[in-house]
Amino acid sequence: MNNRQFLRVGILLVAALELVPRGIFEVPPGRHWLVAYGISLTFTLALWLGNVALWRRLLLRWPQARDTAHRLWWLAAGSVGYTLLVTLALGAGLGALQGYHLQLPQALRETGLNLVSTLIVLLVYESRHLFEQWEANLRRADQLTQARTQAQLDALARQLDPHFLFNSLNTLAALIEPANEPAQHYVEGLADVYRYVLLSRERPTVPLAEELAFVQTYVALQKVRFRDNVRVSYDIADAALAGHVAPLSVQVLVENALKHNEASQARPLHLRLVADAASLRVENDWQPRTAGLAPGTGTGLANVRQRYALLGAAYPVRVEQTADKFAVTLPLLSARLPHA
Repeated sequence: MNNRQFLRVGILLVAALELVPRGIFEVPPGRHWLVAYGISLTFTLALWLGNVALWRRLLLRWPQARDTAHRLWWLAAGSVGYTLLVTLALGAGLGALQGYHLQLPQALRETGLNLVSTLIVLLVYESRHLFEQWEANLRRADQLTQARTQAQLDALARQLDPHFLFNSLNTLAALIEPANEPAQHYVEGLADVYRYVLLSRERPTVPLAEELAFVQTYVALQKVRFRDNVRVSYDIADAALAGHVAPLSVQVLVENALKHNEASQARPLHLRLVADAASLRVENDWQPRTAGLAPGTGTGLANVRQRYALLGAAYPVRVEQTADKFAVTLPLLSARLPHA
C-alpha cells in the first residue's frame, strides 16, 4: 500500500472508529449515522493532515537517529497543542451551526479521544519510518562492507604494485650496509605500513591520530625516494585527534598527490594537512606530471567518497581545484564498531 492509499483508507477507517466511543451504536441506523460520520470525518481529516505535517517537519529538522527522543518530545507537545486547538475550533463552529455551546468537560473529553487516535496514527508513521531506517542501515552496512573490502584490496594492490616494489628494492639495495641505520629504519617503516593495512581491515573507522601516524610513516618512506623534493606540513588541532576517519583514506589522498604531481628540485611538491574538530583537509600544489606516470583507474578518490557516504558523514567529501592548488576535505566521523 503506497502513501496515498494508506492516507485515504486510514482517514476513512479512523473516522468510523472514532464514533464507537462516542456511542454511535446507541443511535438507530439512519440519517444520524451519516451526519455523525461526516462530522467525524471532518475532525479526522484536520487532525490527521495537521499532525502528520508536523511530524514530517520535525523529521526534516531532526533527521538523525540520535535526535529521535528530542524530536518525539517536540512532536508530543506540538500534537497536544494542535489537537486541542482543532477540537475547540471545530467544536465551537459545529456548536454554533447546531445552536449549542461546547462545554469545557465535553471539550476535554473530545480532546482526549482525539489524542488517542492521533497517537495511534503517529505511532504508525513513526514505526514505518524506523523500519525503513532499519532496512536502509542494513543495506548501508552491506555496501560499506563491500566498499571496505575493495579499499583493502586496492591498498594492498598499490603496495604490491611492481613499480612500488621496484623502487623499494632499489632503495634498500643502496642503503643496506653493515650497521646502516637508514636501512633498518626503512625496513621497519615498510613493516609498519603492512601492519597498519592488516590491522585496519576489520575497522570501519580509525582514530585520526592513528591514521596520521601511519601517514607520517608512509611519507617517511616516500621521502627516502623523493628527499627534500616533497615537503609535508601538519597543522592538526588537538580537538581533531578524537575524530575518526575511514582507514587508509588520508593515505590515499597523500599517495594521489605524490603520484600525479611533479616533485623535483626545480619544483618541490608541498603538501599540507590541516584539521579542526570537524574536518581534515589535504592540500597540495597542482603541478601535474607529464611523463613517467602510469595510467590510473581513478578509483581511489571515488572509493573514499563512497565509503564516507556509507559511513553517514555529516557532509560529502569535498574536492577543490584551482590553477595552482588541489585540495580534498574529509569530514571527521564518530567512532563506529565493526559490523558482524
